[in-house]
Amino acid sequence: MLIKRPVDIPASEITDPGIYAQRREFLRNSAGTALALAAGVAFPGLLASGGAQAAPLRFATGSALSTDEEPNSLKDITRYNNFYEFGTGKEDPARYAHSLRTDPWTVRVDGEVEKPADYQLEDLIKTSQLEERIYRLRCVEAWSMVIPWVGIPLATLIKRFQPTSRARFVEFTTLYDPEQMPGQRRAVLDWPYVEGLRMDEAVHPLTLLAVGLYGKVLPNQNGAPIRLVVPWKYGFKNVKSIVRIRFTETMPRTTWALAGPREYGFYANVNPEVDHPRWSQARERRIGEFFKRKTLMFNGYAEQVAGLYRGMDLRRWF
Repeated sequence: MLIKRPVDIPASEITDPGIYAQRREFLRNSAGTALALAAGVAFPGLLASGGAQAAPLRFATGSALSTDEEPNSLKDITRYNNFYEFGTGKEDPARYAHSLRTDPWTVRVDGEVEKPADYQLEDLIKTSQLEERIYRLRCVEAWSMVIPWVGIPLATLIKRFQPTSRARFVEFTTLYDPEQMPGQRRAVLDWPYVEGLRMDEAVHPLTLLAVGLYGKVLPNQNGAPIRLVVPWKYGFKNVKSIVRIRFTETMPRTTWALAGPREYGFYANVNPEVDHPRWSQARERRIGEFFKRKTLMFNGYAEQVAGLYRGMDLRRWF
């Protein structure tokens, strides 16, 4: 398979400012969002509600990294989820995630890093850093969505933490609390949920730590209060409800790669030329659409990220 070396973001990927402004206005109105909070931190006291009554977030700008595709509805995005901590059914997260308490929230940063600490979420994420990014999400079960996330580039925080020269990977861990997350009472996976990225993937401009969607605080069922979004990878890579970020010298032992090593590789790149052992990945169904569409290499982000994998056998490193 031939992979071209990218040259920054092509002009074709950059939305016309006028069109983008109109789309942002549409998103704000359709979500019923009043994005006019006073300056400063928007998180204290707002994280526990989630769902339709979630508090609005103040963010600075849109992003040229956004797709021009029409986003899925808020209902689609919040009612059809994979979040096994609340059950294996697609509607289980929306049904049970109200039990998750997201305020206060602490994220431990440790490992090969100069500034390890336990960070409160409001100290970790400043609203002045927030961006709206409309990204495709592709799941290994061959369904997809387009979601207007609100978050900050992971690279911004990595720079702040100052990894050492030995840090080659970043490991993320989800909250483990079976009282709040009833799906963890069943041994469907080895809890807590762990995922990871290579350092160059983690600092790529597309990689986002999301704290909201459709201009509001992230609903519990979508990974509140903070989750990873890596748009060129399958959805299972995008770890939710993060409580720990650890910098390591060795590749993390990730949850799905341990549970099904023939089916779920560490890299999890969207690649229509590599089938899942039990089904084809060549086509996908966008939620809300009847007909399937062709799956795009790297979920349509090949020009931006293919260079990360130059020289790698993507059938072996899947």
